[in-house]
Amino acid sequence: MRTRLITALAIGTALLAATAGPAQLLPGGVTALPGQLAGGLLDRTGTAPLQGGVGGVVDTLGIDRIGAGLSPGSLLDLRRERLRALIRANRDVLEADDAGNPVRRSEIVAIDPPPAVMAAAKAAGFTVLASDRLDDLGITLVRLATPKRMSARDALVRLRTVAPDGRFELNHVFEPAGAALSPGSTPPAAAGTARGAPIGMIDGGVAAHPALAGAAIEQRGFVSDAPRASGHGTAIASLLVGADGAFRGAAVGRMLLVADIYGGRPAAGSADAIARAIGWMAGRGVRILSISLVGPADALVERAISAAQAKGMIVVAAVGNDGPAAPPLYPASYPGVIAVTGVDGSGRALIEAGRATHLDFAAPGSDMAAALPGRGYAPVRGTSFAAPLVAARFAAQTGDSAMRLAAVTAEAKPGRGRVGRGIVCAACRIDPGAVRAKK
Repeated sequence: MRTRLITALAIGTALLAATAGPAQLLPGGVTALPGQLAGGLLDRTGTAPLQGGVGGVVDTLGIDRIGAGLSPGSLLDLRRERLRALIRANRDVLEADDAGNPVRRSEIVAIDPPPAVMAAAKAAGFTVLASDRLDDLGITLVRLATPKRMSARDALVRLRTVAPDGRFELNHVFEPAGAALSPGSTPPAAAGTARGAPIGMIDGGVAAHPALAGAAIEQRGFVSDAPRASGHGTAIASLLVGADGAFRGAAVGRMLLVADIYGGRPAAGSADAIARAIGWMAGRGVRILSISLVGPADALVERAISAAQAKGMIVVAAVGNDGPAAPPLYPASYPGVIAVTGVDGSGRALIEAGRATHLDFAAPGSDMAAALPGRGYAPVRGTSFAAPLVAARFAAQTGDSAMRLAAVTAEAKPGRGRVGRGIVCAACRIDPGAVRAKK
């Protein structure tokens, strides 16, 4: 296995940064945080220098040129090593669940706990870190600190024993969005004019950019008081509402609500932050929510999404870039969530696209440009960048969820490989050459 992993790295399958789930690849020239893969591809020699055991400074050589070196096995090995590296680099706040997924160290989440359950938990030595009532979702979540020197995994077993009527979950971490590409601060939200119901986006924060200067964007931080910009969040926002010369997003003119669940921290992106962000979106009347993050099944995130769907919200999510050998990832795999994969310029499904328990649509996810923080554009690749394009097409429709789904399905065109109902928003792809994207 180690040989296969080294081979995969040597041929440049340094995909899927520990930024916004492996559902994205961003331009190189950025040094990764310790233990992370930088958000890009390879240098022009086909190799990537390592940092912190995994990451490095990489360039943007189109992966189409090296696609033959990828395999489901090597992608799966990279996923495992990426998660191990993230945990190693953040041992003070992260540990692993039974499957090796990162979770918040020494934390358990109680979902809608009745008084008797809370009393049993406190009697067993658990203490309350925070309690939140998400009124717009009808959910109460309580973060509990485990007894001293007790792992989160052991604590979960203990709670389910002493309070069998309670609903408890590990506080899973959904891979950080764009932390390695953060410019460090987020400017004031743009205040342009907008029409229609807002589109929601859960990711990292969004930076200033000429393409977003006239957009109506409201941002809120769910880790720190103020949101912090990220390269990934800025790219996603530009694909939705950006407009600048030849560059045009797929939902220009819509108001965009941005929930930053990372705050520039590589070990953030926890399930409780995602649930609180969904609650904010529901309270603000968001009908379409785009999520380009991935993680394991999580009871709290599932509960929040289900409650939002019951209020009429359509959730669109990327399937990830860990390849078909990786387990199905979430939230794309939850019932009713619109699962999205990416295709290249010829309409072929991306070789690194992950799988979900179901697949609904594909959209451009390669051979395309998105905005960089500050100014300029860069080529991007990954299912992350397909999800907002599908979300934009749902936002353009009218009626209830079923009517919008039928309308988008009617637009879908055939593709090559696994593309679900088909490719939508193919014309939304912005050619990197048209905007002089930085290589």
